[in-house]
Amino acid sequence: MSAVTAGGTDRVGGAGGLRLRALSDRAARAPLPVAKALGTTVTVFLLSSMLTFGLGAMSGANPGAAVLGITATPADIARMNHQFGLDRPLPVQYVSWLGHALRGDLGRSWFTSASVSQSVFQALPVDLSVAGLALLIAVLLGGAAGIAAALSNGGWIDRLVTAVCAVLGTLPAFVAAIALIVIVSVQLGALPSGGYVPFGQDPGQWLRYALLPAFALSLDAAAGIARQLRTSLVGALRENYVTGAEMRGLSARRVLFGHVLRNAAGPALTVLGMSVPMVIGGAVVTERIFNLPGIAQLALQAAQEQDVPVIQGTLLVTVGVVLIANLAVNAGLSALNPAARRRRTGGGAAADGRAAG
Repeated sequence: MSAVTAGGTDRVGGAGGLRLRALSDRAARAPLPVAKALGTTVTVFLLSSMLTFGLGAMSGANPGAAVLGITATPADIARMNHQFGLDRPLPVQYVSWLGHALRGDLGRSWFTSASVSQSVFQALPVDLSVAGLALLIAVLLGGAAGIAAALSNGGWIDRLVTAVCAVLGTLPAFVAAIALIVIVSVQLGALPSGGYVPFGQDPGQWLRYALLPAFALSLDAAAGIARQLRTSLVGALRENYVTGAEMRGLSARRVLFGHVLRNAAGPALTVLGMSVPMVIGGAVVTERIFNLPGIAQLALQAAQEQDVPVIQGTLLVTVGVVLIANLAVNAGLSALNPAARRRRTGGGAAADGRAAG
């Protein structure tokens, strides 16, 4: 009896050990994609900050000569350069600038002495709200068009979506912006052609002013999402699990939205992540056309005045926004990855079942 008990104990202990090892293996594997993405993000941010600071340093802009004018003496220029810390070695300047930037201090404007951080973070909500609306429109339009094209594989809807996406994919944002102003604002009078109202002040008016620039910025992203989603869905609809689900009596809608779309959304989500810097880059021209007081206009004005701290601050914050968006996209891709889902759910259960067996 004691031998049987000991053997049973060994078997239970062995099963428990296998289960614990399976759980520890999953726990060890799960953080790796996140850690890798974080490491890449930090590396890219540091390299971008070096490039941003280096471009400002190589510009040759001299705040003393620019602010004081032609009447400034060499002593006056040297005194102002010392005030801005420009008489120190470049590595020391970079470390000091980055350290202050990570604490939220981007320095002060050479010409107005205003805080760069305050100027940037006053303009940033304009870009974030318009870009967020643009990405939402791109997801809705591109998702609907991609699903319709995939379900009509080879039909007239598929050909129409493909043709429209080919046109929109080559249409610059500023051309779309001008066309929208002419048609929607001038001819129809439906929406204002320029200006901005903060969302917190009046959400309805914010939407009226932000809709046209957001729509102009969304078209290229929507075309890319539609193309990728259509291709992925066509391939996924031919998989064996779709046929099996239909044979088990699941409705076509449940199969599409519950299984197929989740498995096929990865490439479209990647396109969405790649569209973030394009949307922010397109805002430079779009803000000008629609008279939006965003970060692109702040950077453009600073470039015209050679206000290096403002230029560096806007570039660094823009890089940070793009990297955070890409990190969110990577997290979404990891969540949609079937292998990752199996590790978190099914794979773990299977491992526990095998261990118990």
